Order: sequence, then structure tokens, then C-alpha cells
Amino acid sequence: MTVFGMVSAVAGFIKVRYLIDKAMIDNMVFRAHYRITSAILFLCCIIVTANNLIGDPIQCINDRGVPGHVINTYCWITYTFTLPHEQGKYIGTEVAHPGLGNQNQDRRYHSYYQWVPFVLFFQGVLFYIPHWIWKNWEQGKIRMVTDGLRGSLVGVGEKPEREHRQNRLVQYLIETMHLHNSYAFGYFACEALNFINVMVNIFMTDKFLGGAFLTYGTDVVSFSNMNQENRTDPMVAVFPRVTKCTFHKYGPSGSIQTHDALCILALNILNEKIYIFLWFWFIILALLSGLAIVYSAAVVMLPNTRETILKRRFRLNTPNAVETIIRKTQVGDFLLIHLLGQNTNQLVFGEILEEYVRRLSFGSNSNLPSAPSTLEMSPIYPEIEKFKETDA
Repeated sequence: MTVFGMVSAVAGFIKVRYLIDKAMIDNMVFRAHYRITSAILFLCCIIVTANNLIGDPIQCINDRGVPGHVINTYCWITYTFTLPHEQGKYIGTEVAHPGLGNQNQDRRYHSYYQWVPFVLFFQGVLFYIPHWIWKNWEQGKIRMVTDGLRGSLVGVGEKPEREHRQNRLVQYLIETMHLHNSYAFGYFACEALNFINVMVNIFMTDKFLGGAFLTYGTDVVSFSNMNQENRTDPMVAVFPRVTKCTFHKYGPSGSIQTHDALCILALNILNEKIYIFLWFWFIILALLSGLAIVYSAAVVMLPNTRETILKRRFRLNTPNAVETIIRKTQVGDFLLIHLLGQNTNQLVFGEILEEYVRRLSFGSNSNLPSAPSTLEMSPIYPEIEKFKETDA
């Protein structure tokens, strides 16, 4: 498969889906984890395995005592090394390349380049797991209860059919009131898992790169502001372009011969760019995820927060409508209502909330239109019974 074909396959993670096609069961920060971040990591995995972009990932030169293809294969499957004490010296006068010189000193071994594609793919899977858990926990509830009501064009067609669907939805909300707390718990738990996941990935990447990732971004920014003549590129220290490799073999008389080789790691020109981007992306994602958790904590613990959210998003005609909703519902009910608002346009959702408030305020003894019968609610009633059993 060509690189373009593989990239096209990854594009499915971030393609825009219309509301009428797929229900939204999470928020933008949640989607940034499993759609954008997973797509980025899978795309980076494809790039570093596409040898046609850079040619051979490693090329070594030696004294011709070892065939070229042998030394290349050996250094790739074992490791290469640099000399940390030789970093920062003038190239061409003091050292031939950064990190190379006399071998009688401490060495820094590099073998991560063998594992970069596998680690990137594994990280992409990790960022998708919380969504997979939440999707299985959610079990298509939002998709089922908003069937026929999703999409921006809903509400401009047949009014009787729309009102019938809205009445069925309100009936579902009334009959399952206070039965959605376990549903909300699953959502908030997966949201917390997103934050834990991004932090684990930051420290896992730091461990993978030998402790250089935590300060990698700040080091690169500082490097770009230094004087051109006196600066040492931190990307070269972490992802060296030229390294050394030692090969031992038996000579004609049976004595052990040592062959030094200089190896050009062309793949590192891609790795250094990938990881500087991931550093900034992971930091931004961690901050957004932390703010999302604070927001969710406020929603759970502070009813005033839930009231403010509804008031700012929807202006209802019924007096004290929002106060009635907040007073008579729990967190699980609020989350379900909030997700319904994401999946219906403002006109439809406003009508649903108005009807919902009237039924909360007056109950079944009001002069409201009769609620749908059990037979009319049959597509939704199995879900009601299932969630009753779950919460029982």
C-alpha cells in the first residue's frame, strides 16, 4: 500500500460527520483524544516506516573490513552510540560531528529508533481506549433516543411527526428520571482516564527517549533564541544524525578485530520533528484535559454550575424553567439532557425542554397532551427497562 493510501485510511479518524449520521456522545476535548491524537500518532507511525521518503534509515561507513550491508544491518538491529562529553564542540575543528570523538569516555547508546513505529502505534491505541470504553458503556443510548431528531434541518419538516418524536423523548426522560447516574459515572470516569492517559504518555515517552522528553520542547525553544555561533541543537543530542558503531570479528589468525563505523541515521531527521510536535501537542492536550476535569467536577458538585450552563445556552419561555430542571434532576439526568442538546438544533431542544419542564411542574394531572402509549414507545422502552435493572 502506498503512503498516500495509508494516510487516507487514517483520515477516517478526523473526518467530519454530520449530526444526522452519528450521535455525539462526548465533548470536543474528549474527541481530541481519540480522533485527532490517535490520527496524529498513526500518521507519524506511517511516516517513519515510509522508507521512500528518506531512503535507507541507516547508512554506515567503515574501513571496508566489513561489507556495507553487513555493518548497516548489524548497527540497526543492535545499537549505535554517541559521546555526551563531545557535545557542544566546534564541528570541523574539534569534532567531526556532534557527540563523536575519542571513545575512552562515557557513551550514550541509541537503540530507540528500532522501536519508534511500534511505540507510536501503541500510543495511538492508548488514546483510543477511553473512547472505546465509553462507547461500550454508553451502548448507543443517545443515538436511540434522538433518532429522527438529530441534524440542523430537523424541525423544518412535518410538525406533527416532529412533535410525536419529541413527546416520546420527553416521556423517556420522565420515566427514567434519576436512573442515569451510573451512565454519568461512566462518562466522567472515561474523561478522567483521558487525562491520566495523556500524562502516562508524556512520562512514558520521556522514559523511552532516555529522560530527554520532559524538557525537550523548552530546550528547543531556548535553542532557537540563542546566538547562531554559540548554540548546541538539543534535537541533535536527543536524535543524533551521525553516530558510531563498533563491530567485532575474527581475523585470519583467529584474533578478534575491531571495526569502527560512522552511521548516518537519516530517520532521525523525521523523528526530531515528530517528537517536538508531540511535546507541544501533549502539553496542550494535558492542559485542556485538566480543565475539562475541573469543569466536570464543578458540574457534579455544584448545582449552580449546571443552572448557569443551561441558562447561558438556552433561553426558555417558561418562568423559572431552568431552576425547576436543576431542582428536580440529578447529575445523570443533567448529562443526558446536555448530550441531547448537542445532538439537536436549538429550536427542537428548546421545545423538548419546555415540554419537560411542564411535565416536571404539573405531572400527569395537568391539561397537557396525553403521553405516548407503551406501544408507541416500544423502540425506547427496552432501554428504559435495561437501565432500571442496571441501577437497581
